[in-house]
Amino acid sequence: MTDEAQRMFDEDVADTGHVMNNSRLWAYRPGLVAGLFELLREAGKAAGLDGRERGILIAACASAAGDSYCALAWGSRLAEAGDADTAAAVLRGADVGLTARERALAGWVRKVAVMPHGTSGEDVQELRDTGWDDLQVFAITVFAALRIAFSTVNGALGARPDAAFRATAPPAVLDAVTFGRPIEDETSKLS
Repeated sequence: MTDEAQRMFDEDVADTGHVMNNSRLWAYRPGLVAGLFELLREAGKAAGLDGRERGILIAACASAAGDSYCALAWGSRLAEAGDADTAAAVLRGADVGLTARERALAGWVRKVAVMPHGTSGEDVQELRDTGWDDLQVFAITVFAALRIAFSTVNGALGARPDAAFRATAPPAVLDAVTFGRPIEDETSKLS
């Protein structure tokens, strides 16, 4: 246990009331996750994302990539920023309740998550047509790619969504997340 890992655990307890499973995993190299999150902050700032847009981006990206952990976490945050039915729709890929700008964002990050080599100029133009400029499109794409990297590490090394999600995630969000690793049992930490 390093001082950096303990700080990460202490922050989790202060924020969520428990040590998160992904923090237990990243405790092997806390500096790596800190660096990754610093890049995410820079990309998010460059993209000019507000809290709701960030939630849409991450929830859409996580669900498209099959990441149940981030889908539950960010679907819950998106529900807090709006409503649970909209969050559940984003997680299912339906995008009910989103503006045209938000739908373009969600559609783009799903393409980045699933088939980045299949995007086209028309896809970028759809973003432009709804108000995103080229700098923002670049930053959004970087942000999504970094989130995919984070999800890949968590998923590949077995981080299961925390048992606490059963009590904290809205029922609509829990029902929408039918993919990825299951929520941990009360007695397990990593599978």
